[in-house]
Amino acid sequence: MKLRKQVTVCGGAIFCVAVFSLYLMLDRVQHDPARRQSGGNFPRSQISVLQNRIEQLEQLLEENHQIISHIKDSVMELTDTGAVSPSGHLPFRSANGSWVLPFDGRPTFLAIKPQDCQFAGARRDHTDVQMLDVYSLLKFDNPDGGVWKQGFDITYEPDEWDNEPLQVFVIPHSHNDPGWIKTFDKYFADQTQHILNNMVVKLAEDSRRKFIWSEISFFSKWWESADAQKQEATRKLILGGQLEIVTGGWVMTDEANVHYFAMIDQLIEGHQWLERNIGITPRSGWAVDPFGHSATMPYLLKKANLTSMLIQRVHYTIKKHFASTRSLEFMWRQAWDTGANTDMFCHMMPFYSYDVPHTCGPDPKICCQFDFKRLPGGRINCPWKVPPKSIVEANVAERAQLLLDQYRKKSKLYRSKVLLVPLGDDFRYDKALEWDQQYNNYQKLFDYMNSHPEMHVQAQFGTLSDYFSAVYKASAVPEGARPTDFPVLSGDFFAYADREDHYWTGYFTSRPFYKSLDRVLESHLRGAEILYSLAVSNARHSGMEGRYPVSDYALLVDARRSVGLFQHHDAITGTAKENVVIDYGTKRATQDSLPQRTLIELDPAGPRYVVLFNPVEQERLCAVTVLVNTVRVRVLTEDGQTVPVQLSAQWSSASQMSAEVFEVRLGGTMPLFVFVIYTGCRAVRQFVLPFSAQSSIENPFQLMGCFKVKVQVQFMIYGTRPSKDKSGAYLFLPDGKAKVFSRIGFCSFTVFSLSSLVLCLGVDGLSMEITTTVDIRDQTNKELAMRLDTDIQSGDIFYTDLNGFQIQPRRRHPKLPLQANFYPMPSQAYIQDSLYRLTLHTAQSLGVTSLENGQLEVILDRRLMQDDNRGLGQGLKDNKKTVNRFRLLLEHRGLGNKMMDTGVTSFPSILSHMTNSILNHEVLVLPVLPKRRGVPSLQTFAPFKSSLPCDMHLVNLRSIQNQQDAQTPSQHTAFIIHRLGLDCELEAQNMAFNCTTTQGQLNISGLFKNLDIHLLQPMSLTLMHSGTPLANDSSISLEPMEISAFKLKLR
Repeated sequence: MKLRKQVTVCGGAIFCVAVFSLYLMLDRVQHDPARRQSGGNFPRSQISVLQNRIEQLEQLLEENHQIISHIKDSVMELTDTGAVSPSGHLPFRSANGSWVLPFDGRPTFLAIKPQDCQFAGARRDHTDVQMLDVYSLLKFDNPDGGVWKQGFDITYEPDEWDNEPLQVFVIPHSHNDPGWIKTFDKYFADQTQHILNNMVVKLAEDSRRKFIWSEISFFSKWWESADAQKQEATRKLILGGQLEIVTGGWVMTDEANVHYFAMIDQLIEGHQWLERNIGITPRSGWAVDPFGHSATMPYLLKKANLTSMLIQRVHYTIKKHFASTRSLEFMWRQAWDTGANTDMFCHMMPFYSYDVPHTCGPDPKICCQFDFKRLPGGRINCPWKVPPKSIVEANVAERAQLLLDQYRKKSKLYRSKVLLVPLGDDFRYDKALEWDQQYNNYQKLFDYMNSHPEMHVQAQFGTLSDYFSAVYKASAVPEGARPTDFPVLSGDFFAYADREDHYWTGYFTSRPFYKSLDRVLESHLRGAEILYSLAVSNARHSGMEGRYPVSDYALLVDARRSVGLFQHHDAITGTAKENVVIDYGTKRATQDSLPQRTLIELDPAGPRYVVLFNPVEQERLCAVTVLVNTVRVRVLTEDGQTVPVQLSAQWSSASQMSAEVFEVRLGGTMPLFVFVIYTGCRAVRQFVLPFSAQSSIENPFQLMGCFKVKVQVQFMIYGTRPSKDKSGAYLFLPDGKAKVFSRIGFCSFTVFSLSSLVLCLGVDGLSMEITTTVDIRDQTNKELAMRLDTDIQSGDIFYTDLNGFQIQPRRRHPKLPLQANFYPMPSQAYIQDSLYRLTLHTAQSLGVTSLENGQLEVILDRRLMQDDNRGLGQGLKDNKKTVNRFRLLLEHRGLGNKMMDTGVTSFPSILSHMTNSILNHEVLVLPVLPKRRGVPSLQTFAPFKSSLPCDMHLVNLRSIQNQQDAQTPSQHTAFIIHRLGLDCELEAQNMAFNCTTTQGQLNISGLFKNLDIHLLQPMSLTLMHSGTPLANDSSISLEPMEISAFKLKLR
């Protein structure tokens, strides 16, 4: 009764204050002397404004009344049932027999400092080139450009280089895919090891010869089999500048489907290997084969202390536009950067491919004549029917002039008189003969050019950094700085098309089973890294280091490398041959079926134990499911308290329940990074949304808080066009608009869609979970999509993430074909209008678009029977039954937010960040193997003192390798932290944990329980460059969106 009175009094007080405020406002307006000077009459515009404000106030009062009514009803329900929790905050049974989660008396609050909200709306300097504007500007009409089919005719004046000779750097390279047509091991055995063996011999024959290498996965495997003499010769070549390691990642990563955790991890693995075995640090990035380029990559390379980078696969119309404006070299800046701190110098190759016919100049017919592997008598020739000629004294003048003409034409597309000319292709230089053919013939051409001053050219072999250094020197700026008058660009380079309307947007979804499996393994790897680092540090602190099995570190190294290998641009993309995909799967985990929960078999002989691990930085209130073999289950906490559970049926199919397996739902609060010994938690209820025969949800459902939006889910099908060119692993070439897939029903095995509404406080309970089980193995040339139709007025703008790191605004262009409007969605996409934002969070990378106002559409799976003529040689016919997991989040937008819709940046809310985190980092359920004797010595492990600020994400806590033995850890740990960018204008909801921000300040020494910090040292992202150590009790400071790495010594 007392509580009921308090609620009534509180509501009445709010109402009185609101009415009194209205009275004062009217009274002030009536008696304002300034207004009386104008005759005492209000202008019509001011009357209108006043009326609008009165209407807004009435609306707010009505909403306030409704909220108070809801509170009052809730209080009445609790007081009427007389429910009292018998034991603290454990769930309990109310008078009506249902389970109740009692109110937690600890206050929860959202305390985001105003300064932490200013970043989203901060003023950003205008960049010279913004990719959103470029797409709006261009016609994408593809006229015939002559010898350069996708470009234009290039002309020059012969005397243009009289005062400043052209500098030419020919860069020999061999692009080695760690799996594509052959498996990683097969490629190594057949080709890669021979390339590297020949490299050591052939580069040593002439100090003028140069070569670059990228993939450390291959290089490390070769190094392990090389003898000491060969290793020393390789070090000498690198230190002497003849051989350069470019980028230095474990692989040349894909940039569309990968998550930034994995991008960083594979880069660290490669760089740490280089540091330990050779002692070098890469300077330049080389990415000639990823199918489109993300703005995340230059940021990560910049943070790793690289100064320059090169990219190749960009839409041919974009290349032509950049060539015509001489903007192929630019400073690539993050769209969210408020200064120039993220600028990375980038070189874009101008022509169709990175092979020799498309790299010396605009005419492939001529350039092919200078690929000396194609000399008559070899296994490959020139498609243009004009073969190369060996360079001899009789033809060197004519050949040199012909080649120089191409060099000059290509140089006209750039702003400096320094020219880069790659010389290589896939798996080139595997035969000693090719080394001689290429190097000897080119050296004769160089010698002739350099000995004739009237040609005004200096040509030589070079490495990638040789070229960039020459550009900086010619521009008189330090390495990595912006040369005078070079443009600044922001944005990304998706979607990629190499010719006609052939858009490489199919691979955003190809083989979704493996994309999903990859994300699960990444989360498990991160959890294992954090736990291992903390366990070893605690063992050292307790003086038990010798008893801890540090040999387990070798398992972590294997896991890092297996996950890293799959980030390769023909692996996670789903564009390798079937046997290669199987090889990737077996290297990482069992991959014949969907991931399965472990069945806990209970018997009267003794109890079973389950350990739960929360891998996120915040306390979470959640529901966890475990499988048992009996309905007779009793669950206890670590201290012996009985806790309620919900026992549910396990569905063996869409219509069949299992009689041998049952689901036990546990619910409760879990602190961050905590091992909890369990048997316990709260009941939940689950709802399945009914489907109609038209394969959409029968009635549009409503997402509601204090607001509602209608959402209709449909499953659609795309076919492939009937012409010669059809969809395949890379390309999406549909036969028109999608059609409703009428074969889908609730009981169909084709698509089984389950939407779970878990009655749970906190982040888990503020969004709707959608799970689709897709099996299209009985389909032919079909692509299945899930479409969300809403009444949100989003227009032609939608938003997708890049690598889970940042948000990129997108604009739908009717001038482009349907397939051109699809983009990668590694973690989320959203649409919004002036009132609402609807975000689809995903646990796996898929292709997404918004083809109509208020619509989001995701491609779930693709089954295609033919190759798309991009080298793979087969279609996508190895589909698996695949589970796709999503969360649908609706948020109300504040007034200040609406002014930013036309900007080039956008940020998730704090709730959206947390929703994505819990979706991609589920609580890990770890059943403990039964012991023959006794009870296992288990206890809760809580290594952190408190939660991190809620705009901080711990990317990794990674044990650093021992410099003497890579299979054991050193005493140092890499602490990699990301400060999130926030949109604070989305209305906050109760997330059931204390959320605070600290203006980017973090006291690391105050994070860990029972551990002391003996070293706190700023590092580059991949730990190869160190800063000055800080005092052990120092606070670190991060700007919004910043990722930073620190070396810690914990004891």
